[in-house]
Amino acid sequence: MTDEHALDPMDAADPLDAGSPEEERDRLGAVRASVLGLVGPLLAIITALGVGAIIIVFSDPDTLDAWSSFFSDPAGALDASWDLVFESYAALFESSFGSTGAIARTLVQSVPLVLVGLSVALAFQAGLFNIGGAGQLITGAICAAWVGIHLDLPAVVHLPIALVAGVIGGAFWGGIVGVLKARTGAHEVITSIMLNFVALRLLDYALSTDTFRRPDRTNPISPTMPDSVRFPELSGEFDIHLGVALAIVVALGCWYLLRRTTIGFRMRAVGANPRAAGYAGMGVAATTISAMAIAGALSGLGGTSILLGSTPRLSGGFFASVGFDAIALALLGRANPLGVVFAGLLFGALQAGSTGMQAQTSTPIDIIFVIQALIIVFVAAPAIIRAIWRVRETRLGTGQRFSARWGAT
Repeated sequence: MTDEHALDPMDAADPLDAGSPEEERDRLGAVRASVLGLVGPLLAIITALGVGAIIIVFSDPDTLDAWSSFFSDPAGALDASWDLVFESYAALFESSFGSTGAIARTLVQSVPLVLVGLSVALAFQAGLFNIGGAGQLITGAICAAWVGIHLDLPAVVHLPIALVAGVIGGAFWGGIVGVLKARTGAHEVITSIMLNFVALRLLDYALSTDTFRRPDRTNPISPTMPDSVRFPELSGEFDIHLGVALAIVVALGCWYLLRRTTIGFRMRAVGANPRAAGYAGMGVAATTISAMAIAGALSGLGGTSILLGSTPRLSGGFFASVGFDAIALALLGRANPLGVVFAGLLFGALQAGSTGMQAQTSTPIDIIFVIQALIIVFVAAPAIIRAIWRVRETRLGTGQRFSARWGAT
């Protein structure tokens, strides 16, 4: 038997007396492990950019012409390659961070990525693989769109209600996965990815009805959200909206939930070993359901942030790709909420700067998707990084055990 006090995360995380040498040693060990945990993702990013540079070189016709005469003029081929890669990445950086407008685009682009990435990361902490962020994002956006279209309220009331509706819609869609996992043992990867397709078709149906389709259009697109439900701008100089602040607050809230609350402790305990958590008196089924519901709520909030921010209307597909990009963010961020924020900024910068890079250097915008995919590969397969950079496994840190209970019932 255990009482509620025995499950307190602060007690579990701090078994030693404050200020003891053992506690100080453990704290230094945790800091060292956290620093080492950053090495792998950083090397993955550097490696992906390096491979991306090679692809840029060999996808440019002029540079290929220079390489055709490599044996007669090796310096010319190398100079042409360096110039192309430098100009491409410089244009990418300039379009992402080179001006206040570029910074604003990067921040706004990062908002849904961070929110849905937090959804996947939180599920990872509970030992669950939430691959259904796309469906939860869509259902949240549908619920928020209904509030935006059909309710005529002052902005001070309209916006919060739309946000709550998006959260509820996403939580419901994620909760379905949690219930199926807890009650029937159905694997969350299968159920969540199937529910993605259900949500996509549900969106197509919704946009074919008078409830959501714009009255003067026959194609599937909703009316533009009214100003009363849109995110207000935080700064006219930077042109960023309230969603940026919301994403930061939610990220801090997720960190606090996981590290400083009983329910977060239970999620991590169930994720690490559900049988041991059950023996300790924790409700494994209830924790699974609540974890997926919270994860779904975060994805629903991500979809709502798109609808009330940069793209104030529903259309077919409605940014379903963000749900899959979020998986990469959670991997890159080591399932840590603060790590997901930085990973979201990276991916937001890549996406925000891609159009400027293409306009200035004619480098295809698709190279950004290649780099993102390469980051995923190198993060998911650390053996490749160890082989390329000749580093020992201990130098990369232990990282996050993402598959702690995949397949467990």
